[in-house]
Amino acid sequence: MTAMWMAGLQLLADDAPRNNGPDFGKASPFGLLIVVLLMIATFFLVWSMNKHLRKLPQSFDRQRPEPDQALDEGNVDMEDPGNSGSTHGEQGGQPTS
Repeated sequence: MTAMWMAGLQLLADDAPRNNGPDFGKASPFGLLIVVLLMIATFFLVWSMNKHLRKLPQSFDRQRPEPDQALDEGNVDMEDPGNSGSTHGEQGGQPTS
């Protein structure tokens, strides 16, 4: 069994490359176009990601939950995120006394 494997490997190792014409190994302009388009797409994806990351707060501090408290309590109208949606006698997500 091992001799058969070795003979097969020897046959594969001795086989000369079949693609040795004048254009073998040369890249086409279409390949260059694809690489350039992928680089441009990557640039815009990184640019967009950085733009979105700048909108995040510096830290998600649990000691000061006021900015997202109204959203957690369900008092924010999702169609108008600027509206605090104070309902049921609450002011800015905090109950009135």
